[in-house]
Amino acid sequence: MNYEYDKPISYCGIFGIYGHPCASLQTYYGLHALQHRGQEACGIVSRSFNGGGRAHFNILKGEGLVSEVFADSESLNSLLSGNSAIGHNRYSTTGASKSRKNIQPFMVNYRLGNLAIAHNGNLTNAKELREELVNEGAIFQTTSDTEVILHLIARSKLDNQIDQIIEALNKIQGAYCLVILTDNKLIAARDPLGFRPLAIGKLDNSFLVASETCAFDIQSAEFLREVEPGELIVIDDEVIKSGKIKSQRINGNPESKKHCVFEYIYFSRPDSFIFGHNVDKMRRRLGKELARKHPVTDPDGDRVYVISVPDSSNTTALGYARELEKQGIDARLEIGLIRSHYIGRTFIQPGQSNREIGVKIKFNIVKGVLEGRTIVVVDDSIVRGTTSRQLVHLLREANPKAIHLRISSPPIMHPCFYGMDFPSKEELIAHSLNGNIEAIKDYLEVDSLEYLTIDEMLEAVSEAGKENFCTACFSGLYPTNVDLNFKKEMYEI
Repeated sequence: MNYEYDKPISYCGIFGIYGHPCASLQTYYGLHALQHRGQEACGIVSRSFNGGGRAHFNILKGEGLVSEVFADSESLNSLLSGNSAIGHNRYSTTGASKSRKNIQPFMVNYRLGNLAIAHNGNLTNAKELREELVNEGAIFQTTSDTEVILHLIARSKLDNQIDQIIEALNKIQGAYCLVILTDNKLIAARDPLGFRPLAIGKLDNSFLVASETCAFDIQSAEFLREVEPGELIVIDDEVIKSGKIKSQRINGNPESKKHCVFEYIYFSRPDSFIFGHNVDKMRRRLGKELARKHPVTDPDGDRVYVISVPDSSNTTALGYARELEKQGIDARLEIGLIRSHYIGRTFIQPGQSNREIGVKIKFNIVKGVLEGRTIVVVDDSIVRGTTSRQLVHLLREANPKAIHLRISSPPIMHPCFYGMDFPSKEELIAHSLNGNIEAIKDYLEVDSLEYLTIDEMLEAVSEAGKENFCTACFSGLYPTNVDLNFKKEMYEI
C-alpha cells in the first residue's frame, strides 16, 4: 500500500499569473512548488492574442507530475503563449474521477468570451446544484463539482462577468479557492469560512495567486498578502498600471473563519505562510505540545531517540525532541527512517499477498540508530492504520527496546466534506474501534500510543485563533450543512 494512500489527501493546488511575458513558464514553476498538493494530473491554460487583438485561450493538461506533463520549455512557449495563465495540480480518487476529462483547468467559450477555472476545495451542495442545472438543460462533460461553477456563470442573465461570478459564488456552499482567467482579467476567490489557503504575490509588474507562498519563492516573487475569506480579487491591465488590486466581498460581511487545521498538521509545505502564520512554526508548536502532554521516558534512564516519519513530520519531531530536552528528559532527534523520493507512477505495486513490501518501497530503517533503543516515532495522523502497522513491523526488524508512537493530531473519526479525501468512516481505524486508543495501540503493535486531543491541538495553533479552525473530521461538528449520506467518490473535486 502506498504510504500516501493511508494519509489524508488534499485534492488540489492552484496557481495564476497576470501580466508576465513568460506566464506559462512561471505557472509551471508555481505548480512544481505545489506538487505536494496533487501528483496525479495537472494542467495550464494561457491567454494570448491573435493578430486582430482578439483573446485566444491555449490549454495543455495530462496525467502525471508537472515535470512529466510539461516535459520541455518548447511546448510551454509554443503551445501556451501569452502573458497570463492559470494552472492546477490534482489528486484523482476512484471510479469516474479517474477520467482525463476531470483534469483542470476547465475552459469554455460563452456569450461574454473565454473563461477558464481552476478550483481547490469541495462544494457541499454540488449534487443539488447539478441536478437543478441538468433539469434546466445543462449538459455536463465531467463528474467534477468545479464544472457546476462554470455552468452557473455561463447561464447567468447578468451582463457583467464579475457580477456573474459573484452571483454563482453566492449559490455554492462549502470550501473553495478559485482562480479564473477571462479575456481581460485574472480573478481569485476564497469561500467565506476560509477553509483552504490562498495567497497573492507580485513578480516585477505582474501579479500572482497561489495555494501556498512556496509557489512564489521558487521564482523570487514577493508575497503581498492572503486572499481574505469571502473575498474576490480582480487583476487586470488597470491593476498592472496602478499596482492596486481590486477587491470586493462575495456575500456581505465576513463570517467566522474555519481554516482546515490539517493544512498546518500535514498538507502545506513547512516553508509556506498560511492563515497568518508560518507552517514551520505551527508544526513545531504541535510537536512541543505533544511532548508536554505526552512525553516518553526510558524505564532504565537511558536516552530516548525521537524519529520522524519523513517528510511531513520532520518539523513536528524537532519540536517534540526539543521540548523533551527542556523537561530534563535525555532525548535526541535522530534519523531512523530514510524515505525514497524516486518512485514513479508506474512502479510495480506489490500483490495482496505481499503488502509489507509496499512500505519498504517507500522507507528503509537505519538499524544503528534503532537497535536496542527506546524509540519515539512522531507522525502527523493515522487514517486506516494499515500502513502505520506495516511501518511498525519494519521498525521492529532493527530490534529496538521499545517503540512509542505519538500523533500530532486527534483521532480521525469522521469524513471531510471541505476538500480532504478520507475513506468512508467505516475504514477509519479510530471510528471502527470507537475511538479506543488502547485498541488502536494493540492493532498497531506499539508499546504506547498517544494522540493530541482536540483541545491540545487547538492550543498548539492558538496564535491563529482557537475558534478559527474546523475540527469536523475529529469531532463530527461540521461548520456548514452537509449531507452525511452523500457519496463523495461520485464526484471529483
